[in-house]
Amino acid sequence: MFTLFFKEIRSFLSSLIGYIAIGVFISLIGVFMWIIPSEGGGSNILDNGFANIDPLFLIAPWVYLFLIPAITMRSFSEEIKTGTFELLLTRPLTDLQIILAKYFAGFTLLLFSLLPTLIYYYSVHVLGLPKGNIDTGGMWGSYIGLFSLGAAFVAIGIFSSSVSENQVIAFIIALLLCFFCYIGFDFIAQSNFFGKHDTLLKSLGLNSHYISMSRGVIDSRDSFYFISVIAFFILLTKLILQRRKW
Repeated sequence: MFTLFFKEIRSFLSSLIGYIAIGVFISLIGVFMWIIPSEGGGSNILDNGFANIDPLFLIAPWVYLFLIPAITMRSFSEEIKTGTFELLLTRPLTDLQIILAKYFAGFTLLLFSLLPTLIYYYSVHVLGLPKGNIDTGGMWGSYIGLFSLGAAFVAIGIFSSSVSENQVIAFIIALLLCFFCYIGFDFIAQSNFFGKHDTLLKSLGLNSHYISMSRGVIDSRDSFYFISVIAFFILLTKLILQRRKW
């Protein structure tokens, strides 16, 4: 399992596309946070005049909607298309171990993409008046929320990659599923079609729990929700792979 895990990491890091994807993620967030002017409480930190990096946690989920499907689209699609998936099944690994190896590889790459954003935290920390005037505790809570959201997106991306041998199709499926799970339930709840159940419906979406964790308060209900979503899509992936054996 660990051999497969490191193989996935090396495969991504040996590809120029991997570095481009992470570079685009960091650059896009930096452009919105520091360069594009904003008025009335926008995303530009300098225009806002407050020592916080909340814009990072507003922008990052939308960038992740594209970045994570790009990271995970080749996880199973490439194996299936090239025929190495059957070879992979001959190894002394269970389906779940194969899935978890690829999932944790994507999970690690997610961490790699988040680490450079600490530069933005340090910048705001230095620019604060007085220096260090920033809510560090709330910031770490927001990071945990963003990391949990990204981890759920990785599980969705791994599932999407198992559905199709075409990487482009896997990317599109992952993008649509991530978008729906993130904000789709909010749109449905806003329609007031389900009446008194709209609040419950909204709580099924990732965005509701992400916002809750981004306030800096880690609620066990939010943690359980993200773990459940991850487990659900890993289970779906396992079922898809088992069906391919038939």
